[in-house]
Amino acid sequence: MTKNTPPTGNTPPSPGEPAARRRGRPPRTESADTRDRILTAAREEFSERGYEKTSVRGIAKAAGVDSALVHHYFGTKEQVFEAAVAVAFAPALDAPVAVADGPLDGVGERLTRFVFGVWENPTTRTPLLAIVRSAVNNDTAAAVFRRLIAAQLLRRIAAQVDLPDPELRAELAAAQLVGTAMMRYVIKLEPLASADLEQIIARVAPVVQHHLTDR
Repeated sequence: MTKNTPPTGNTPPSPGEPAARRRGRPPRTESADTRDRILTAAREEFSERGYEKTSVRGIAKAAGVDSALVHHYFGTKEQVFEAAVAVAFAPALDAPVAVADGPLDGVGERLTRFVFGVWENPTTRTPLLAIVRSAVNNDTAAAVFRRLIAAQLLRRIAAQVDLPDPELRAELAAAQLVGTAMMRYVIKLEPLASADLEQIIARVAPVVQHHLTDR
């Protein structure tokens, strides 16, 4: 007679029996959904609490995952914030197309209209507000926001400007647009906050045009 030995952990499953899930990383089919949930929770946490009061543990709790998964997908809190910024800022990254798509004498209006179109859309405005508020109140968040704008937006706009000092021109144009957006949507200074959008575009666009094209 031979003794019956208990199956080991390496014993393959019987035919038709589902394989046991490996511990650690989630299956690939769950990865994208988990990552999206973490990013959504991160944007909400940064919006409600600001950068300093938001924690990886709080983001994980809001997303319904373990903190280790947040670290697995993104790393540190700063890296989570940068990923959240990138997602929220993604619609604005088409701005260089607005610069290049059309005659040079209309670039100021095209870029101004595009940027304020992003801010006017509630779907894109909400995450942008969350990111900007964090960046205004925290040096680390501001550095992340500044790095993303410089690398992903301003350099791409500058590449479309065929004049001396293209990066400075792009930054001055962005300063005009970002400053106006901050006053209208974040600080909500009146009468700018409730002014007609077309009136704002008519006044801001020539300044942006000047920065980008005047010699």
